[in-house]
Amino acid sequence: MPTDPLLSPFELKHLTLKNRIITTSHEPAYGEDGMPKERYIAYHAERAKAGVAMAMTAGSAAVSKDSPPVFNNLLLYRDDVVPWLQRLTDNLHEHDCAAMIQVTHLGRRTTWNKGEWLPSVSSSRHREPAHRAFPKLIEDWDIERIINDFADAAERVKAGGMDGIEIQAYGHLLDQFWSPLTNDLSGPYGADTLENRLRFPLDILSAIRNRVGEDFIVGFRYTANEMQKGGISYAEGIEISKMLAATDQVDFLNVIRGRIHTDPAMTDVIPVQGMKNSPHLDFAGEVRKATGIPTFHAAKIPDVPTARHAISEGLLDMVGMTRAHIADPHIVKKILAGREEDIRPCVGATYCLDRIYQAGEALCIHNAATGRELTMPHVCAPAEVKKKVVVVGAGPAGLEAARVAGERGHETVVLEASANPGGQLRLAARSPRRQEMMSIIDWRMEQCTKLGVQFQFNTWAELSDVTTLNPDVVVIATGGIPNTYLYETGAELANVYSSWDMIANTVKPGKNVLIYDESGDHPGLQAAEVAANSGAKVEVMTPDRVFAPDIMAMNLVPYMRSLQDKDVTFTVARRLLGVKPNGSEVTATIGTDYSDHSFEANYDQVIFNYGTMPLDELYFELKPFSKNEGAVDQQALIDGKPQKLVRNSDGQFQLFRIGDAVSARNTHAAIYDALRLLKDI
Repeated sequence: MPTDPLLSPFELKHLTLKNRIITTSHEPAYGEDGMPKERYIAYHAERAKAGVAMAMTAGSAAVSKDSPPVFNNLLLYRDDVVPWLQRLTDNLHEHDCAAMIQVTHLGRRTTWNKGEWLPSVSSSRHREPAHRAFPKLIEDWDIERIINDFADAAERVKAGGMDGIEIQAYGHLLDQFWSPLTNDLSGPYGADTLENRLRFPLDILSAIRNRVGEDFIVGFRYTANEMQKGGISYAEGIEISKMLAATDQVDFLNVIRGRIHTDPAMTDVIPVQGMKNSPHLDFAGEVRKATGIPTFHAAKIPDVPTARHAISEGLLDMVGMTRAHIADPHIVKKILAGREEDIRPCVGATYCLDRIYQAGEALCIHNAATGRELTMPHVCAPAEVKKKVVVVGAGPAGLEAARVAGERGHETVVLEASANPGGQLRLAARSPRRQEMMSIIDWRMEQCTKLGVQFQFNTWAELSDVTTLNPDVVVIATGGIPNTYLYETGAELANVYSSWDMIANTVKPGKNVLIYDESGDHPGLQAAEVAANSGAKVEVMTPDRVFAPDIMAMNLVPYMRSLQDKDVTFTVARRLLGVKPNGSEVTATIGTDYSDHSFEANYDQVIFNYGTMPLDELYFELKPFSKNEGAVDQQALIDGKPQKLVRNSDGQFQLFRIGDAVSARNTHAAIYDALRLLKDI
């Protein structure tokens, strides 16, 4: 028997799970036409072959047509899902990984203008703030229909060969019934008693059991404490847990704490960077102790020591490391190999979930292979021909390029102008809440060191510094510098500072500060935080109709919690037209895209956030000496083929630029640039 508690097997009914690590249900939004096709299967299979004991797929799969897929959910109300479930199951079982799926009816946590355009239904008359659709108060015939839909869906899952299902009851229809905050019904399903509020989910459980039998595994993922006045209390949550266990029809409980009806509430359930790790773990342990049945849990358990503690202390039977496996699908393999230090860390950026909630697809901020398993490697194969690769710049793009080149076996040298690696991420990490971002850099530096990558810091690379190294490949990853050109005039602004100046503390905040945010990304609100924390009056202004659109739902929450108790206002649909000195102040001319209206306002400082301009002088100096003159065969890049363009037969090396040295984008784009280029060099 293994001495590591994480590697000990666990008996779940008739299943023997080979270790204690699972990926809990989440919807990466990789489905196609509501089906888990090749991309979806490849994503889960990568984690299965690396050793995860059980994959809880979907988050969640819809059982009814009036539960349309707001997160690109899988559709279990269609018979044609069965063969796709079978293919998914076979790919997981091939690696001794149990296969399960989470099933749900979204209730009011959806909208009416998708799918079949049916009205949403709920036990509440009131809309969920996050999704905004006013639901129809559910009727008796709806209840009967949905109970049957759950049973039908479970039968399809069983026909697809899966080991079981997890019934979802937090934020969705079932716990809308059992929460006093969202039950406006009277009668047998009404809000007057706990037994009545639980009647609907328990009726569904009975219908499922009657359809699939006793050998099929059925569990609940549910909220056992809503953490809100008038909602399910701690004591009532423990009672609900006991009632579920007492049915003898539930094989496991997967417990969480909180609500998800608003962005702030959801962020407390699924914490982001800067928030406490594993905040609900001890509570899950109390549920396990009270019920005595197998208990699962996941909520910001990002590292192996915390997961090991959860098992060794008897808090959980199975520990969910879901975002951690988005960052590194090979966690279990690395534990088994004694290589825990090589695990790519989850930094809590929650780029993955925020993209899903923006109707996108789950992507990891610093693992560009996640979700791209069909085209991108998590581990790069050795190159057939070893080359000399010179990378200029040690930000996220440059370090990823160096890491991949090193992994391919190339002799790799990195030239960096500053004394330390990190680029713009060093600025991001100046905010205490975002210090975890430096793990993106630290992990790559550790990997590069192991791979023999050479670093030359304090080196402002010039043409001769590069050419004297006799490279075969040169990668320019020099990033950018703050853009202070006004969109309206094309002229560079005078009398303004950049968001970098404020974040880096090279400029002290005044008493009345305008943050003009043309980009809508993190540096704008980071600068606002610095100014507000100094006691300044702060106005955040944008020409857009919403502020900070690139800081998605869950990441916006910590900023708002930091700013809203200070003298900070947010102004939308106003465009900065010019800035001129006015004694000890500056006068800003402000207009709007919607009319010719304009006015003037005085501030101590104007802080400008409008992305970066490429720091590309070296790239253009090197172009005439390169074989490809910097050109990229874009189709080859897309198709995952080597770059073979030759535009200058006298050229000495291939030349490429990546990340913000091309154009202002984000960390994920920079890392993806590097991976998909260097994996074929």
